[in-house]
Amino acid sequence: MKNIQFCILFFLALGCKGNGIIYRNALASSDNWVVEQQSNGQTIFKNKSIEVIDAKGCTIWFKNKLVAPVKITYNITIIDNGGEYDRVSDMNCFWMANDPKNPDHFFKDSKKRAGHFPNYHHLKLYYVGYGGHHNTKTRFRRYNGNIHRPLLPEHDLLDKKFMITANKTMKIEIIVKDNFTSYSRDGDIIFKVHDSQPYTNGYFGFRTVNNHMKIDNFKIMQL
Repeated sequence: MKNIQFCILFFLALGCKGNGIIYRNALASSDNWVVEQQSNGQTIFKNKSIEVIDAKGCTIWFKNKLVAPVKITYNITIIDNGGEYDRVSDMNCFWMANDPKNPDHFFKDSKKRAGHFPNYHHLKLYYVGYGGHHNTKTRFRRYNGNIHRPLLPEHDLLDKKFMITANKTMKIEIIVKDNFTSYSRDGDIIFKVHDSQPYTNGYFGFRTVNNHMKIDNFKIMQL
């Protein structure tokens, strides 16, 4: 019975390969995700969406390892309706993530990471912190496997046009192809990065801290 249920969930996650979409219904079940969250937070899977009400830090990993070239898209809304954790900040994400300490078992230390942000600093990945620091900074970083996580000046954005609009659904699009990765919001490219040593495979994760957000329409397309 468990094998049958697994197969059903697997095929729900798969899209139509003919048009390039390889995952389109992954939000239909929490079984497709690994939630690493600090105490007092909630991650709710309902109606093919995720609602996150977070207190101290949360990362939600898609279980399937991705291989470039790929395009990742999803809709996200940061909610500000007077709730306890309705803070307009940190519409973040990781992609192409790998753990140098556990190259073949990425989720081995999942319970140790537990949504605490410093526990992710040793990974190799691409990261966007969108509207961080109470919606005053939007940044791109390439984590190189050590805790320093270099930040280039051109990847440290302060203009209000690059910040979060509360209660507005925004469409995010991430592309990884050859020596290139990009992050777009509502059709506008925010970061366009050429990487001489690109990360060509790894895991995708939503990341936030102390906010309230909803995610839906998550899709991954093989380019």
